[in-house]
Amino acid sequence: MTVAATHAKHRDAGAKKVRQFITPEGVDLELKIASSGLRLGALMTDVMFILVTLILFTLLMIWIGVGSQSDMTVVIWMLGAFVLRTFWFIGFELGSRAATPGKRLMGIRVVARDGGRLTADAVVARNLIRELELFLPLMMMGVAVAEDMASAWTIIAGLVWSLTLSLFLLFNRDRMRMGDLIAGTWVVMAQRVKLDPDIGVDAAADAMLFTEAELSVYGIFELQELERVLRGRDPRAMREVADAIRAKIGRPVAEEDDAFLLSYYRQLKARLERKLLFGKRREDKYASD
Repeated sequence: MTVAATHAKHRDAGAKKVRQFITPEGVDLELKIASSGLRLGALMTDVMFILVTLILFTLLMIWIGVGSQSDMTVVIWMLGAFVLRTFWFIGFELGSRAATPGKRLMGIRVVARDGGRLTADAVVARNLIRELELFLPLMMMGVAVAEDMASAWTIIAGLVWSLTLSLFLLFNRDRMRMGDLIAGTWVVMAQRVKLDPDIGVDAAADAMLFTEAELSVYGIFELQELERVLRGRDPRAMREVADAIRAKIGRPVAEEDDAFLLSYYRQLKARLERKLLFGKRREDKYASD
């Protein structure tokens, strides 16, 4: 196989993972579906984090139990272990980055397939299905083994159940788990950005491009406020501002808030500077362009 053919094969493989959003305004946005390997790596990383946290929590409960001579520590441990396992994924995916620590390390995140902001209902749904896919059969096998009730058929049935549901993502082109299918979500590659000292440089290298109409809705005042928000790095403020801009220009949520805001800031700044060269100064969004 020639080098050109090899490169063409890689391009075709990459293109198969790209999904597109076409907004009502005709803006074409592309997302790259995360591979099953990255998703497995993220899950294993999160499980390791959960186990380490659970071990530390167990040692704390043992220390408190020995000192207090109380049986309540067992109840507290059981409750804490349940909350940790159940809400680890839900809590992190409801955050501003829509990703658990494992997903962030692998460079992936969760997005809504309709381009909107991830809702709590969708996050809860996709993660409760994981209980049926993975944790429930493993727990049942663990309890059976601990109580000497496990047979070879019990173990095989649990493994088949878990593998059948967990490997569902290998048999669809969007690499969706059952939870993704039900919740209407994708797991995609996250776009990461580094904030330079001069955040207005290198606008041509931005992955997201905005049309003249999308950039024309804001002026110098909004540009300065956007720079303040970017330098503040407050996730909540960045989410609110990003959602406000997306709603104003008609863009779906298809990338992380910091990547979206930095690209918009750079291109808005470049546009306003071009206008100033021709003597056109727009103070804010209420002024005529």
